[in-house]
Amino acid sequence: MIAAVIRWCLQHHFLVFLFTAVVSGVGWYCLINTPIDAIPDIGEKQVIVYADWPGRSPQDVEDQVTYPLAISLQGTPGVKTIRSASGFGFSMVFVIFKDEVDYYWARSRVLERMNVATARLPAGVVPVLGPDATALGQIYWYTLEAPGVDLAQLRSLQDWYVRYQLQSVDGLS
Repeated sequence: MIAAVIRWCLQHHFLVFLFTAVVSGVGWYCLINTPIDAIPDIGEKQVIVYADWPGRSPQDVEDQVTYPLAISLQGTPGVKTIRSASGFGFSMVFVIFKDEVDYYWARSRVLERMNVATARLPAGVVPVLGPDATALGQIYWYTLEAPGVDLAQLRSLQDWYVRYQLQSVDGLS
């Protein structure tokens, strides 16, 4: 079989040359016209909903904030899955959308559902949308630590100094 292909190529060298030139030309065209993304965004399209309820245990936050938010966000068009996490005094709901859904359309649908869900939450709990960034955009998380300083002082430093300095940096959210 291979001998027959080689024999045909030797007998029809002009066609082999023409075929090689066409394939090379198409390859060059594709090389020039293919867009290149140095760091492709392979993250899922997600919208984060954050709710703060200070001084509550994770179980209370889960039962009274996270669960009602997650239930209210179910049924949003284009949602693939909903994930949630509760901690001491805060709740985070991650709404993951299908790839074909427009990101800003998804944020507006979540915002609409979130406004309806606010009526089911305890007084003083106001859910907000997370930053306008993909999961890959969350590169750096930090903690404040200082020997001999209690958590209330660290929180005050975070809320009144560090937060505003970080928000003034271009490209951070």
